[in-house]
Amino acid sequence: MRTPVLFIALGIILLAAAPVANAQDANELCAGCHEVGKTVQASVHGKVDCASCHVKHEEYPHPANAAKPACVTCHSQQVADHARSVHGQAVKKGNSAAPDCAVCHGAAHEAKPARSAEFRKNVAETCGMCHTEVMEQFNASVHGKAAAAGTHDAPVCTSCHGEHAILSPSNLASTVNAGHIRETCANCHGNVKLAKKFGFPADRVVTFDASFHGLAAKSGSQTVANCASCHGVHNIRPSKDAKSLTNVKNLPQTCGQCHPGAGTRFALGPIHQVEGGKTEHAAVKWVRAAYAILIPLTIGYMLMHNLGDFIRKLIALRFRGRPRRAYVNGPKEVRMYGFERVQHALMASSFIVLVWTGFALKYPGAWWAWPLAVWESSYPLRGVVHRIAAVVFVLMAVVHVGSLVFSRRLRDHWKEMIPVRRDVSETILNFAYNIGLTNKKPHRSSHSYVEKMEYWAVIWGGVVMAFTGLVLWFNTWSLTWLPLWMMDVATSIHFYEAVLATLAIIVWHFYGVIFDPDVYPLETAFLTGVSVKEEDGEDAAQTEAIELVVDKDK
Repeated sequence: MRTPVLFIALGIILLAAAPVANAQDANELCAGCHEVGKTVQASVHGKVDCASCHVKHEEYPHPANAAKPACVTCHSQQVADHARSVHGQAVKKGNSAAPDCAVCHGAAHEAKPARSAEFRKNVAETCGMCHTEVMEQFNASVHGKAAAAGTHDAPVCTSCHGEHAILSPSNLASTVNAGHIRETCANCHGNVKLAKKFGFPADRVVTFDASFHGLAAKSGSQTVANCASCHGVHNIRPSKDAKSLTNVKNLPQTCGQCHPGAGTRFALGPIHQVEGGKTEHAAVKWVRAAYAILIPLTIGYMLMHNLGDFIRKLIALRFRGRPRRAYVNGPKEVRMYGFERVQHALMASSFIVLVWTGFALKYPGAWWAWPLAVWESSYPLRGVVHRIAAVVFVLMAVVHVGSLVFSRRLRDHWKEMIPVRRDVSETILNFAYNIGLTNKKPHRSSHSYVEKMEYWAVIWGGVVMAFTGLVLWFNTWSLTWLPLWMMDVATSIHFYEAVLATLAIIVWHFYGVIFDPDVYPLETAFLTGVSVKEEDGEDAAQTEAIELVVDKDK
C-alpha cells in the first residue's frame, strides 16, 4: 500500500520542480551567448526565468525593437509608491536626473537583495550620489557610524524616510513630517529590545510624551519642538560629543531657537526626566512626596466628614421623621450681596474653565478634551482659553481684595471669615459627631469652619496657582532667569494643586451647596443672596450669643 503513495508523492515533487529546472536550463541557455546571464545568477533576480522579463526571446536573432522589461510587471506596489514620491514626481516633471529604480538598485541583472547587509550598508552612499551634504552629516552622526560599522539594526536613510514612497517633509503623510517625527524615532528608541541590546535609554519616548512638547505634539501641534528640533536631523550625535546639539554647552543655543536666552544664566539640567528617576531634582521629589500625603489626607477628611454628615441627616429626615425647621425670628440673613454674587459667578466660571482646559493640556487624548484639542493643529485653543480664564480668575481676586479695602460694608461682612478660637473645637467636635464617636450634636456657627476652610483654601490655592502658572506661562523669561529645576517644581506644584483644588470643590463645596440634605437640590444663596437653610429660633439665639461673646473677647 505504501509503494503507490511514495510514487505519487515523488511525482508531485518532480512536477513542482520541473518549472524551476526548466527555468534554470533556459537561463543557462541564455548565458551561453549573453555574459550578463552569469551576472544575474548572483543578483536578486538569479532565480527568475529570463523569459518572464524579456519578450520575444524565442525569436532569433532577437528583434532590435523588443520592449525592455518593466519593473512594474512584478513590482507594481513599489512602482506605484515611487510614482507618488518626490523622486517620481520629479521624473514626471521631466527631470532626467531624478532617480529611478536602476539608480538606487542598480541594473536589473546586478541588483542585490534590499534586505542584505551589503545593500543596507551602502544606502547612505547611494543616497549621497545626489544628497552629498546630507550624506556627510549622516556619516559623522551616531547612526552613520553604527551603519558603517556593519550594525544591521542601525538606522539608514530609508529607515526614516521610507524606501519607495519618500515624501517631502512638508507633506503631512511623510514619515519625517513634524507630526510623525515622534513615531519615526520611536521605531528604535521606543523598542525595549534594541535599547537593551545597544545600551541606550529606553525611556526617551515616554518622557517626551509626558513633557509639554510631547503633549502638544500629541494633540496635533505642528510648531512645537519634536525630537529633530533638539537632536538634529542627519547630524545626530551623542550628547557627550562637543558638536552635539544636546551637549550641555550647546543647549542654550539649541533651546534658544524657540526660547531666546534660555540657559544663558543657569545651566539647563536633564531634559528627559523620569518621574522619580535618578536625574530628577530633589525639590521635585519632595513636592511629589508632599502632595502624595496632602491630597489623600485632605480629601479623605472631607469625604469622611461629609459622608457622616449626610448619613446622620438622612436618618433624621427620612427615618425618624424629623420636621423641617423654620425661622421664627424675622428675615433670613443675607449671605451674599449683589456685588459678591457677580464676583462669585465670574470666579466660579473661570475656575471651571481652568479645570477643563488645564487637564485638557495634560490629557489631550481624553474624550472630554476633544472639543479643545481638535483645533490644536491650526490654533492653540486650549492654552489661549486657559490663560484667558486665569486672567479672569486673578482679576476677580484683585477685585475682591479691593472691595474689602474700599468698602466698609463688605469688609464688615467678610470679617465673619476670620478664623477664631471656637473654630478649632467646632471642627473637632463636628467631625467626631459625623463619624459616630459621639451622639451629642455639637454647635456649628452660621459662618463656621466649613465656609472658612473653603474660603482660605481658595486664597491659598489661588496664590499658588497664580505664581506657578506665571512661571510656566512666561517660560522664556523663566528659562533665562531661573534654573530648569525650578520650572519642573512649578510644573509639579501647578498640576498637583489643580488636582487637590478640583477634588476639594467636588467633595467639599458641591456637598455644601448641592448634596447636603439641608439645602438639596441647590443652595441658592449665589442667586438670591439668602440661604435655603432653615434654622430655629433657639439655634439662632445661641449662635448670636456665642458671636457676642467672641466679639467681646476680641
